[in-house]
Amino acid sequence: MKFKQPFAAKKGDAGNGAATAAAGEAYAPAARPADKAFDYFDFDSLLRPEEREVRDRVRAFVEAEVVPIIADYWERDETPMFMLEKLAALNICGGSIQGYGCPGFSPLLTGLVQFELTRGDGSIGTLFGVTSGLGMMSIYLCGSEAQKQHWLPRLARMEAFCAFALTEPFIGSDAAHIQTTARKIGDTYVLNGAKRWIGGATFADVTVVWAQDDQTGQVSGFLVEKDTPGFYPTKIKGKLALRALPNADIKLENCVIPASNRLEKANSFRDTAAVLRATRLGVAWAAIGHAQAAYEFALTYAKKRQQFGRPIASFQLIQEKLVNMLAELEYMKITTAHLSRLSETPNRLTDGMASLAKMNNARKARQIVAQAREILGGNGILLEHHVMRHFADMEAVYSYEGTNEINTLVVGREITGLQAFA
Repeated sequence: MKFKQPFAAKKGDAGNGAATAAAGEAYAPAARPADKAFDYFDFDSLLRPEEREVRDRVRAFVEAEVVPIIADYWERDETPMFMLEKLAALNICGGSIQGYGCPGFSPLLTGLVQFELTRGDGSIGTLFGVTSGLGMMSIYLCGSEAQKQHWLPRLARMEAFCAFALTEPFIGSDAAHIQTTARKIGDTYVLNGAKRWIGGATFADVTVVWAQDDQTGQVSGFLVEKDTPGFYPTKIKGKLALRALPNADIKLENCVIPASNRLEKANSFRDTAAVLRATRLGVAWAAIGHAQAAYEFALTYAKKRQQFGRPIASFQLIQEKLVNMLAELEYMKITTAHLSRLSETPNRLTDGMASLAKMNNARKARQIVAQAREILGGNGILLEHHVMRHFADMEAVYSYEGTNEINTLVVGREITGLQAFA
C-alpha cells in the first residue's frame, strides 16, 4: 500500500506544502555551524565518502521535515503518516540487506541512518527501524526465497510496512519461552495467543509473529497479513514515551494462515536471537541519537540564555555538565562505530558485544538527556525546546530490545561462561 495521510497536517506543518521539499526531491546537506563542539573527536573522518553523503541527506531531511512539526504530533499522540512517503524517497529502507531492492549499506551507515532519524525524533526512528530492521531482517535471515522475493522489495520501497511481534503481556524478557502457539492443521497454521508493545501493528501490512510451533516444539516465525481473521491489533493508550509511534496489543484467536507463511529458516529461538543481534546495534545508535540531540539543544541554549548578566554557558557548573555530556557522547560514537565495522565480518559481533553496546549507550544517553533537561531549567519541560521529548523517549529505549538488566546478564554469561538467569 501507499501510505496515506490520516491526520490533517496543521497549518505550517512540513507536510502541508511550502516549508517542505516534494517527495523524491534530493535534500541538500544540512547547513551546520562550524563548531567543533558538535563533533569534537572528528567522527566524520571515520566515514567513507558514500556514508557521509547518505548521512548528510538523512540529516537534512530530519532538520527540514521532522524537527519543525514533530512536537505537535508527539503531544497529540498521533503519527504523521505522510512523512513516511517522504522518508521512502530517500531510498534507505532495508539498511545493510543485499539485493531485493535494498540499499546494501555498510553496517555503520545503517546505524548512522538510525542515529540521524532518532536525533530528529525517537518515534520516527523507531517506526522506521521496525520495518527496516526487525521486520525485514526476520524475513531476510529466516525467510524462504519466495518470501524474500515477495516482501523485501515492497518493504524497501516502503510501499508496505512490517511489524515484529515477539513480546507478550506476561512474557517480556523471557522471550525464549513465549506462550503464543502455532498449530499445524493440513496446509495451514492456527495461531492463538497475545502480543504486547508491537510498534506499528495497527496499520502494518504484515506482522512477523513469533510462536511455539507444535511441529518442532521450538519458537518459529510466521507472517500474518493485515486483516487476517483472528488477528486483532489494538492501540495501547496512555503511553508517555515515543508518543508519535502507535504500539499495539495483539490478540490471536484461531488466526488461520497458510503453512507457506511460516518463516522457513526460523527453527528455534537461536534464529530469533540472530535477528535481535543483527538489529541491537541499531538501538545502540538510536540511544546516541537522543543524546546527540539533547546535547546540541542544551549547548545552543546555554550559549544564548542570559542570567546574572552573562550567558549561562560561561558558568563553571554548566560547563562541567556540557563537558561530561560531550565526553560520554564522543566515546559512545567511536565505540559503536568500531562494533559496526566489526560486524561487517561474519561472526565477529557476538551477542554480548551487541548487548554491551545497547546497555552502555542506553544508560549513558539516559544520563545525558537528564543533564540537558537540567541545563534548560524550567524551559526544559516544554515541548518547544525538544529536550523533554528526547528525555521521555529515552525511557522507552532504556527498556526495549533487552532491558538494562537482561543485556547486563547476556554480557555476564559471555565473560564468565555461567548463566545467571533461567
